[in-house]
Amino acid sequence: MNNTKRTLTERELEILRLVARGYTSPQIAETLSLSPETIKWYRKRLLSKCEAENAAEMIKLAIENKLI
Repeated sequence: MNNTKRTLTERELEILRLVARGYTSPQIAETLSLSPETIKWYRKRLLSKCEAENAAEMIKLAIENKLI
C-alpha cells in the first residue's frame, strides 16, 4: 500500500474517510449525492487498490500509511 496514496483519487480518499468514520454505503451515497451502486463500485476499487480483504483491514492500512 506504500504507493496507494499516489494512486487514490480525491473521491476515493473522500469515500475511504467516510468508511473509516463508520458510514454505510447508503449513507455515503446520500452524503455525496451518488448512487449506492456507485459507492459499491468505489468500495470494491478501494479494497483492490489497498490490497485489503475487508473494510477493517483497509482502514487499518490507511491509518498505518497516514491516508486518514
